[in-house]
Amino acid sequence: MIDHEDIDRVAADGLVSAGVAGVVNAARSSSGRYPNLGPLTLTRADIPVVDEVGPLLLQKVREGDPIRLDGDRVYVGNRVVAVGIRQTEVSVTDALETAHRSLAEQFESFARNTLDYMQKERDLLFGGSGLPDLDHDLTHRQVLVVVRGTGYRRDLATLQPYISEVHPVLIGVDGGADALVEAGYRPDVIVGDMDSVSERALMLAGRPRGLFRRRPPTEVILHAYPGGVAPGKSRLEALGIPFKVVEAGGTSEDVAYLMAHEKRADLIVSVGSHANLREFLDKGRMGMASTFLVRLRVGEILMDAKGVSRLYPGRVRGKETAALIGSALFAIAVVVLVSEPLRLYFGQLVNDFVFWIKGLI
Repeated sequence: MIDHEDIDRVAADGLVSAGVAGVVNAARSSSGRYPNLGPLTLTRADIPVVDEVGPLLLQKVREGDPIRLDGDRVYVGNRVVAVGIRQTEVSVTDALETAHRSLAEQFESFARNTLDYMQKERDLLFGGSGLPDLDHDLTHRQVLVVVRGTGYRRDLATLQPYISEVHPVLIGVDGGADALVEAGYRPDVIVGDMDSVSERALMLAGRPRGLFRRRPPTEVILHAYPGGVAPGKSRLEALGIPFKVVEAGGTSEDVAYLMAHEKRADLIVSVGSHANLREFLDKGRMGMASTFLVRLRVGEILMDAKGVSRLYPGRVRGKETAALIGSALFAIAVVVLVSEPLRLYFGQLVNDFVFWIKGLI
């Protein structure tokens, strides 16, 4: 049960991967303002969607109550608690076609917001004003910025040789920090308003990396909005996690890119980020216009993960080959030691070899 107008594809992918049996939305899954892809993702996964049941339903239903859907009706046990609009792939497709016809208006709004962001945030955008100092030195380093967006798991898996070889600075944007942890990595920096990052990832902040590792502990950069509003501040303080604050409009993803750029990184590799205008609109936030402009600002060093995986297939290093051969020889030696016939056989080979050498001498 959710209250999410215009479900984007990332949110829908999360619901599908969680294995939900159905989605009851208090709001409209597609308002028609723009062609959002979330409802189509759900219906194509054979997940029933019931829309516009109203926000009061979230107060009527408690965690753990058994929910049943029958057409457009929502039941708790045998009691009808709401009636909504049952969506199908046909109705969702029709809504997408209608939304496509209003794209021109959305593009105009997108452009206005881009110019507005440029006027309000020009000091940050072009001079890095307000960005905090980092314990991690990004100068002439490669930086991997992970956003929990479309295809982030696949991209991280594909980049495994690159990460192992280059050891880039790992920046997780909110839930992107959890994506790194789930993939077996420890984020160097976590940036965001802290609304979707788990406590598990946050608790890495301030912890030493081990006796033989010289990299600083994980740093937390709290994204505060214009005026100093930072909803995640109380959460970090309650957990006792050290953090630094950066006040900026736009998105936390923007802050991560600008921070890497202003700290003189050589290359920024993006994972799960928004790559085109349709994805910006699909995110459904006015602030996505800032992401478009920030990409123009850092574009000379910005590369999408898919491009890196094609340019950098990885290579087999000498020490890795030596380790593989050494492991194989060790396994053979163990087998010989535990097998009486093999010990006798190899002993005879050694004796024959010694006898042959003596003959030559």
